[in-house]
Amino acid sequence: MKVLKFGGTSVADAPSIKLVKDIVADTVTDKTVVVVSAFGGVTDLLLHAALLASVQNADYKDVLKDIEVRHLNAVKELIPITAQSQVLSRVKSDINTLETLLEGAYLIKEITPRLSDKIVSYGELLSAYIISEYFLQEGMDAAYKDSRELIKTNEDAGKASVLFESTNVNCTTYFSEVENRIIVLPGFIASSENGNSTTLGRGGSDYTAAIVAAAIDAEVLEKWTDVSGMFTANPKLVKQARAISNISYEEAMELSHFGAKVLYPPSIQPVLAKGISIHIKNTSAPDDAGTLITKNKNEKGKTVRGITHVANMALLSLEGPGMVGVPGISKRFFEVLSRADISVVFITQASSEHSICVGISADDVDIAVEVVNTSFQYEIERGKIKSAIAERGLSIIALVGDNMKHHQGLSGKMFSTLGRNNVNIRAIAQGASERNISAVIIESDVKKALNALHEEFFEENIKQLNLFVMGVGNVGAKFLEQVREQRKFLKENLKLNLRVIGISNSRTMVFDEQGIPLKDWESRLAEGKKANKIGFFERVQQLNYRNSIFVDNTDSDAVASTYNSYLANSISVVTCNKVACSSAYENYKELKDLARTYNAPFLFETNVGAGLPIIDTLKHLIASGDKILKIQAVLSGSLNFVFNHFDDSTTFHDVVERAMAEGYTEPDPKIDLSGIDVMRKILILARESGNRLEISDIENKPFLPQETLDTHNNEDFFASLKKHEADFQKLYADAQKADSKLKYVAQYEDGKASVGLQQIPKGHDFYNLEGSDNIVLFYTKRYPNQPMIIKGAGAGADVTASGIFADIIRIGNF
Repeated sequence: MKVLKFGGTSVADAPSIKLVKDIVADTVTDKTVVVVSAFGGVTDLLLHAALLASVQNADYKDVLKDIEVRHLNAVKELIPITAQSQVLSRVKSDINTLETLLEGAYLIKEITPRLSDKIVSYGELLSAYIISEYFLQEGMDAAYKDSRELIKTNEDAGKASVLFESTNVNCTTYFSEVENRIIVLPGFIASSENGNSTTLGRGGSDYTAAIVAAAIDAEVLEKWTDVSGMFTANPKLVKQARAISNISYEEAMELSHFGAKVLYPPSIQPVLAKGISIHIKNTSAPDDAGTLITKNKNEKGKTVRGITHVANMALLSLEGPGMVGVPGISKRFFEVLSRADISVVFITQASSEHSICVGISADDVDIAVEVVNTSFQYEIERGKIKSAIAERGLSIIALVGDNMKHHQGLSGKMFSTLGRNNVNIRAIAQGASERNISAVIIESDVKKALNALHEEFFEENIKQLNLFVMGVGNVGAKFLEQVREQRKFLKENLKLNLRVIGISNSRTMVFDEQGIPLKDWESRLAEGKKANKIGFFERVQQLNYRNSIFVDNTDSDAVASTYNSYLANSISVVTCNKVACSSAYENYKELKDLARTYNAPFLFETNVGAGLPIIDTLKHLIASGDKILKIQAVLSGSLNFVFNHFDDSTTFHDVVERAMAEGYTEPDPKIDLSGIDVMRKILILARESGNRLEISDIENKPFLPQETLDTHNNEDFFASLKKHEADFQKLYADAQKADSKLKYVAQYEDGKASVGLQQIPKGHDFYNLEGSDNIVLFYTKRYPNQPMIIKGAGAGADVTASGIFADIIRIGNF
């Protein structure tokens, strides 16, 4: 024999009840007990009507009318018109009785617990009767049975205790004798032995089903609801959450206690004692496997089975030197909370006995502070104990699993995952059974924490990176194209899932919490709101996603000035913008320090050599104990392009213009040709080598005439290049006479750095450097004579974008 329980969402209206009928029809093999709740929301309406009546607010009649209309409409939709008369008459009769009860509350100006039970019971009575009649009209062998005739309780209205001895006898006798194959019972309601209606409290319909299932030794208790079982996390907050196929009673109750609302633990106690399985199923998706809850059932010995949370929590702390070594303090503390009917869901105490901290509902915190301070007034006045401290705006998150105690390092893994994502832990608790590890965090971090933990423990090591991209010019556009093309490869091969959540240019910005479709990002951005770098940061901070990365593809000083805000909020920064790392040393150091402090990588490989692994190689040399003696480099792809294409058959102006058109120079080409860009690069390499250096310490030997350097816009700059063409031709001719090539060289040695145009003779490592290539020679303690050489394309949107991409992958692999 099976027991099927359908909750309020499953019987909310006629279409839902039709689904219930199909499920029951497909389930019935032998006798089947169907326990139903009131139509969705009706219990709340009944309680509201009762409250209005008790304060003599005549609006209770309007609420009662709504209840009547809902039930009459259900009858008209479910029952053929030829058979409606009897059912409608019965429903109206019950509504009339209900009206009389509410009138009584109106007249006596109060709701007694016993009267409340009688009023509320009509939700289930009406629902069960209508559904049973519908089953009969559909040709099903069904019968209606009033649960009050089976389940007996004491006289404690509103919180009645079941009298199991008489209840079990009633159930076994009735179900052994009844001949119908389907018996429909109203949940939640019972009666005392004196015949007074009582209710079974929170989770009452579940309790009804469990009581009956245990009494008749049911094969299984199926709980039909609006979700497909118990999930690894709340699917409304964690999109990747999935249903758990098998779980133990203990695990299910832990998950339910910490926020998974599918079960109310006290209501399943009867079946737990009998070892009867509970199957959670979805009324709207009956073919889904759901979750089977059984005794000691742990699928494949898994450790963490679920991650859950309790919202709207507060911490209440009692502390002071007068608590140390004083027996009975904890007893008094918990007793005063108990007397105030305040439930404690989380407890932690320092081993020094100096403080006790408990988690309670935020709704109870004001009363809790008052009663605790009153109880300990004597100790507080004498300075032995401080006044109770309350901290609001918190949630509890918990890892749950029977086998967690057999695996070392789970706590460390949990807390390090939260730490990496800047989730501050306010308190920690872990029971001796080690079935759950709980932590208190601020409410605003819940979604990020759940997603980060779910990714760590359930998602087969697929790590989601959430990107916020500033700048979509040549480099930015290429970068987004590369992300779109490589997403599938990264997910399948590197277990990285990249989502671009925000994009901004200098005019507009757009965000999509589910990820911006990269095939049409340009149209989405064009329709975005006005760009604002501070607003962009605030939106990133507000979204509060795990593994967030800010990607700066601009050359803007203003954008670079925001890096510290991102890093201080544990948001990684990847940039090709050289401004920040070549700014004042103190600013550079602050950014590096923030990255370490908040565990937020700050990567800028593309600052030097575009996509070449120059900075990364330098870091590895330093980390391995090597010491940089000298750096010689050609670090400007644009200048190398210019001097590789400039000769006596071209003009310097035309070559620079071509370099700019092909994306090799900055938007302001003077930055490249004046040597400023190269100065920044050698400065960054010197700093990454462990040296304190400012841009003003670097000697710059310009080859441009002073008049050209003094121009203020590109038009004047190019005009000046034309004017001084003879000077540039002389530079080329002099190099030709010396059988050399012109290269713009950066050098660092003995704490001194310089940049300038040089004639490079044949045989030198720089001589055959083609196109826009860069080259770096690292002379170190380990490479004193033959340097370590890094050479390759050092400019261009594609390679720079690939360098940014590589930095993001590095973060993903951290």
